[in-house]
Amino acid sequence: MTPSPVLTPTDRDLQQAIIDELDWTPGVHPAAIGVAVIDGVVTLAGEVASLPEKNAAEKAALRIEGVRTVANDLVVRGTVDAAASDEEIAHHVNEVLTWTTTLPTGAVVATVHDGAVILTGTVDWDYQRRAARKAVQDLQSVRFVDNRIELTRRVSARDAGERIRNALRRDALIDAHNITVTVTDTTVRLTGTVRSFEEKREAERAAWNSPHVQNVDNRISVDAEGLR
Repeated sequence: MTPSPVLTPTDRDLQQAIIDELDWTPGVHPAAIGVAVIDGVVTLAGEVASLPEKNAAEKAALRIEGVRTVANDLVVRGTVDAAASDEEIAHHVNEVLTWTTTLPTGAVVATVHDGAVILTGTVDWDYQRRAARKAVQDLQSVRFVDNRIELTRRVSARDAGERIRNALRRDALIDAHNITVTVTDTTVRLTGTVRSFEEKREAERAAWNSPHVQNVDNRISVDAEGLR
């Protein structure tokens, strides 16, 4: 029996699927969000009430099969209490960072300008850098997070590339056969094609887990149809 041909969704199909997914996602108000799709590239525009809503809308769009990338142009409306100064917001944010157990004491410092938080400092691992951002981005008074946290200097290793490739092979969420790992000094470049954005992100997380990596250049493309 001849298998049925796989139909590639049109831009209009993707647009409607994203609108439906936004409507299905808790905490997202789709009536205020415009969705445009051109050749699988999605642009989200409009105003949302908070940074968590902006992030949730982007994640909802990325869940749709056939989406190649998302340009998140959503603007967060002013949600900072008029009585709260940047100094007060910074104090609150720094308190939250202190409570975040994955961060070394005093390793990360936050400054605030017009509700936008700038994180600076140095940590050992990328998961700590991501934890700092996650700890503060959902605070109601925060409109934007600029994560400038750096990693401690790494020492290169000859076998770093092979160890990363082995980690990709062990990960059940990743088809490592379609990913190429290139290591130059302490920088890793990932290339190839995967089936979803989650697989692309998982590959990058695996690379960051190497103790010899200072930077990850993730050039993996997403092509759900081509890898069927």
